[in-house]
Amino acid sequence: MRLSLCIATYNEENFLQFPLDSSYDFVDEVIIVDGSSTDNTVQKAKAYGDKVTVYKEDNPPMFHINKQKAIERASGDWILQLDADEAVTPELKREILDVVTGGGDKKTVAYWIPRKNYFLGKFLTKGGVYPDYTIRLYKKGVAHFPCKTVHENVAVKGAIGHLKNDLLHYADPKFDRYLKRWKRYSTLDARIMIKNKEKPDMLSYFIIKPIRWFLSAYGRHKGFLDGWQGFVFAFFSSIRFWRIYTEYQRLKKL
Repeated sequence: MRLSLCIATYNEENFLQFPLDSSYDFVDEVIIVDGSSTDNTVQKAKAYGDKVTVYKEDNPPMFHINKQKAIERASGDWILQLDADEAVTPELKREILDVVTGGGDKKTVAYWIPRKNYFLGKFLTKGGVYPDYTIRLYKKGVAHFPCKTVHENVAVKGAIGHLKNDLLHYADPKFDRYLKRWKRYSTLDARIMIKNKEKPDMLSYFIIKPIRWFLSAYGRHKGFLDGWQGFVFAFFSSIRFWRIYTEYQRLKKL
């Protein structure tokens, strides 16, 4: 078996078509680890055909755990790991097929892929979020998720190369979905700080870090060129430090 597509899901019935429509035709199997979805995610996945195998698990706050379970169950020589809201472009498809059929550098075992993030009606191209490189293609057995932070990539043993064409990330078509992710990620960051026995400084998290982040994203990285979406993204990315700090204090009292 040549190529396995691995996806971790939880209530993704409105987005799962992105990875499956764009990848189902050229992968040899689809491994989905579902965190006990309460919508039609599983039914939608199975409707694609016999290539799909779904494993039901719990839905841990650190969702990389289920991503790791998915890649461990893959049988392919290569693994294409996608989120449930990511789509492979035709150009990226051709690059991936070239790699897995032996056209890549023989010493390279994994690849960074440039990702475009869709935010409230457009793909962001500034603000430090493009190209949002992420490791999504690797040989079986060379990569694993450390499961230490919400923002991590897989850890890879071996040489990592770069692909040229974009992976499309339809994460935030509407603000309510973005806000849910924003809250979930900041809460998880706070939990990790507690686990690591960190002690955040209030001045840093309420003034220094937010100002630095906003000036960097909106100014130095030209987020203003992405229009009002660029401003909203830079602003909420910066004030996430407020929520991380307040969540840290709330969780410490539990």
